[in-house]
Amino acid sequence: MSKLALAKHRTFAGVKGPVVIVVMDGVGVAPAGEGNACTLARTPTLDWLRANTANTTLRAHGTAVGLPSDDDMGNSEVGHNALGAGRVFDQGAKLVNAAISSGALFRGECWRSIVSRVRERNSTLHFIGLLSDGNVHSHEQHLFALLEAAAGEGIARARVHALLDGRDVPETSALEYVDKLEAKLASLRTAARDYRVASGGGRMKVTMDRYEAEWAMVERGWKLHVQGEGQGFSSLRAAVEGLREQSPGISDQNLPGFVIVERDGAPVGPIRDGDAVVLFNFRGDRAIEITRAFEQQNFSGFDRGPRPDVLFAGMMQYDGDLRLPSRFLVSPPEIDRTLSEHLAESGLIQLACSETQKFGHVTYFWNGNRSTALAGERWIEVESDTLPFQERPWMKAAEITDRVIAELCTGGYHHGRVNYANGDMVGHTGARDAAVLAVEAVDLSIARLLPVISSLDGALIVTADHGNADEMYELDKKSKQPLLDKHGKPRPKTSHTLNPVPLFVYAPSVSVSIDANIQGAGLANVAATALHLMGYEAPEGYQPSLVAR
Repeated sequence: MSKLALAKHRTFAGVKGPVVIVVMDGVGVAPAGEGNACTLARTPTLDWLRANTANTTLRAHGTAVGLPSDDDMGNSEVGHNALGAGRVFDQGAKLVNAAISSGALFRGECWRSIVSRVRERNSTLHFIGLLSDGNVHSHEQHLFALLEAAAGEGIARARVHALLDGRDVPETSALEYVDKLEAKLASLRTAARDYRVASGGGRMKVTMDRYEAEWAMVERGWKLHVQGEGQGFSSLRAAVEGLREQSPGISDQNLPGFVIVERDGAPVGPIRDGDAVVLFNFRGDRAIEITRAFEQQNFSGFDRGPRPDVLFAGMMQYDGDLRLPSRFLVSPPEIDRTLSEHLAESGLIQLACSETQKFGHVTYFWNGNRSTALAGERWIEVESDTLPFQERPWMKAAEITDRVIAELCTGGYHHGRVNYANGDMVGHTGARDAAVLAVEAVDLSIARLLPVISSLDGALIVTADHGNADEMYELDKKSKQPLLDKHGKPRPKTSHTLNPVPLFVYAPSVSVSIDANIQGAGLANVAATALHLMGYEAPEGYQPSLVAR
């Protein structure tokens, strides 16, 4: 018998049918208000669950999901890691902070190889990544530490390819980060040291695609960073201001790509043979495709043209199964004994389904950052639209539900996990009314699942991975009222929130309640809760089940 095989629960046989976990991505719990799309939405299904099922709220940010402090918002990556692992692991930002503060990053073989290559070839060290302090994909202080270390190593030329945020931070806050970066670079420049910005663009326009939803984004980034092709500006600040003037009201995440040019119009820092490149984002999903473009010999995402001979490294390894990238500065968390592994080793059949935008979350991240399905798992991806999410706030919720119902009705599954991306992806647009429709689409989909779960004598756990649509406006920290722009309108909020998320347990064939003795429950408690409902004991070290029986 496998060491990962599950033990039967001592006192509860479990429900007869499948136990399905639904993740309402980006649907948090917050006081009602004009910016709370979750409470403004018509949600008869969620209202019914709140009144008629065992329910509570869960922590989904900060230390509850392995981030450095409770000031750090949760995100889909760490949220799904916690949901699938049943335990809390130190995550990207925390690991990078520790590696920098201890100096381990700069003593490591990867950094030493980068320094040696650039010195020996008298070449350029390039840094590509998201320029903000959102701490979801990256942090500006990590970039600054790398730049300072490069200067200390005597590296003569460095270039930064700055991707602008406006998604994990206020939507038009780019100049705050631009000015800090420019000040840092100016402080490091000397007669013998040339450190400058080379290119950039909004994160939703260049470089940071995920799950192969839009390779054209990565191609645009490649042309900017590698080939130096794009609209030219004299500085990073001039680029942001000029692009805003060209498209009034545009958010930072949607700014077109640009290159910084010399007075004669030549790009200041295209990536060339002999250079080294560091992708300083620590989160994997939006880093994998540009990594593939740099590293893979047989690459078909787009026509790269001549691929420069560079030493490429990521802040972390973004895909452990595919070993992407092959060089990385900080090792990612080693997440073992996931819920999926235990179920697979016990011979149980599992379903994972979402649309492209969150498919990797219910597969790769849920399975502890592994990109291949386990024995007995079936992964189903519903292709996402490429139109702006605020124009299609229902996204693919109906199609996901169609597939899940059809699969469950075959009678072959013991467990399922489903992600509805609407609350998060539409929430990131800052369009409140569209976010209201997004939440309503999810509510309708869950309504369709309930009778199926009941007919199969199963159970449905409904939760979320973090908040987003619950705060569509920036709020004053003291009054909690919306902050207003210069026109007197509420300032849109496009980032995640620090709010808890809901948990509903629908198990019509048995009587369950929430265990009142468990304090401070978080996303990691969901795995043991699902196992409990299936009639299994939680593995050693798992956060306890929230169900009292």
